[in-house]
Amino acid sequence: MTHSSRRSLLFGGAALGAGAVLAACTSNESNNPTTAQTKGAEASNPNVAAGKAVTIGFSAPAADHGWIAAITNNAKAQAAAYSDVTFKQVEAGKDAAAQRAALDTLIAEKPDVIVLLPHDGKELNAFGLKAMEAGIPVVNLDRAFPDALAYRLQIKGDNYGMGVAAGHYIGKAMKAKNVASPVIGEIAGMDELELTQERSKGFADALKTYGFKVANRRAARFTADTGQKEAQNLLQALPKLDALWNHDDDQGIGVLAAITAANRSEFIMVGGAGSKKAIEDIAADKSVLKATVTYSPSMASSAISLGRLIAQGRGMADLVELQVPKEIILSSETITKENAGTYLKLGF
Repeated sequence: MTHSSRRSLLFGGAALGAGAVLAACTSNESNNPTTAQTKGAEASNPNVAAGKAVTIGFSAPAADHGWIAAITNNAKAQAAAYSDVTFKQVEAGKDAAAQRAALDTLIAEKPDVIVLLPHDGKELNAFGLKAMEAGIPVVNLDRAFPDALAYRLQIKGDNYGMGVAAGHYIGKAMKAKNVASPVIGEIAGMDELELTQERSKGFADALKTYGFKVANRRAARFTADTGQKEAQNLLQALPKLDALWNHDDDQGIGVLAAITAANRSEFIMVGGAGSKKAIEDIAADKSVLKATVTYSPSMASSAISLGRLIAQGRGMADLVELQVPKEIILSSETITKENAGTYLKLGF
């Protein structure tokens, strides 16, 4: 596998993690993943060579948000890139119990590997244990199982790293502007979710290294409506603002609407997740939005590729080890006007 091939396979970037109820990002109008979200069958990649025919079972919640839609579409497209893969999708239902029931039926069909993004990692942990005990490797995608025995591979984004990336971007920007005591706002996602808490902790920890802290924090619900409402409240509470981090680009649509309505432009804003719309806005550079930190649904493509290798008893071409690793955490990358053109193909 070439360096560029491996980088694309492992490329990740930034919306919902362990225990999330809702996905969190804006979809583009097309339901088709970009070519960069999946890896085709390049002849230069030795892992692409056809191996043992395998059946990959797959389950993810219904596409009520763009990020979840991209997860499923990417998984399907990646499986279709391999002549030796049969893709069998089972419905996740409306909650963890319904998903578990559907997956229990899948176990009876004995697929070679199961890739799933659970409604809730903790509630689906028992299924992971059951499948592994039945000899079916499980690839746990994004929302973590708490029990390491419940999965063969866990692949997820870095929620803490999102906060760190956002904090460093804002910290460096404030230092560059010689703002000694910046007023910094934060609009989080759903506060009851561990992923939101991780993002906020990473943000606070990074800001602390510059001697900065958050002046006002509001929690929205990963929707444009709640983003707009909480942004209105935050802007009213802070008549002067230097920087704002909004955790999610979907709710960011509402945040930006509130900013426009309030006729505020004295600050910079950083988004979260890396939606196509946000990247286009950053490239255009006509609003307060200057950057976003990624959490890419390309992780679903990687999960299918790695699940295939696990089922075939193969390792990753660039690694000395003979097996696929146990856990992969994808880095959160920072998209700015300078690199937006490069990252646009990964927008969703």
